[in-house]
Amino acid sequence: MSFVKRAVWLCAAVSLSACGGPEEASRAPSGSESLGAQSSALLTGTSNGCTFSIDKFNVPLSPPYYNIYLRRSASGTCAYPASGPVIEVSYTNPPISLAANNLGVVTGYSYRGSPSPSGNIQCRVRHYDPATMTVVREHDIVVLYGAGNVESCNVAISSDGTTVTVGGTKTGPLQGETGSGTRYVATFPNFFTSTTPPTYTAY
Repeated sequence: MSFVKRAVWLCAAVSLSACGGPEEASRAPSGSESLGAQSSALLTGTSNGCTFSIDKFNVPLSPPYYNIYLRRSASGTCAYPASGPVIEVSYTNPPISLAANNLGVVTGYSYRGSPSPSGNIQCRVRHYDPATMTVVREHDIVVLYGAGNVESCNVAISSDGTTVTVGGTKTGPLQGETGSGTRYVATFPNFFTSTTPPTYTAY
């Protein structure tokens, strides 16, 4: 009995997820989702020799809110200075993600733009010019009629270098989605050069 108790204590002390805790249980089944949906959200990426990152900071006012930042680091390989503008304000703790290649920087975050608790949460996907850090393209993923939330949105760039996928969870249907379920994948073909809206798959 003492051995069992010691093993349980050691398991908790070392790592809950390593012993089959919540982190492991929430992991998506292999092959069931695109990279954008199944991977842990990436927070850094490189474009044109510069390292970019996305982060957030809680402002403890009343009501509290979060500032979301896009940061560019100065380095010997980056031709541009360090910069870190606030790109969004959210009145709920926003899941954030970033992907980048030499065509640009892509951010994704789920945020509530209103201090009202009844305001819906949506996903905002943006393409930034790595030199100027200005927005080239913006697209919002929203539950139909605002009657639900898009709770997370992990962005990823596919191996072809031009297709962007966004994956996460939602509490209602998206415009024109195929399938059904609380998880979704949005696929943007030729994301960096086209304004074609994404296709949505739910499961």
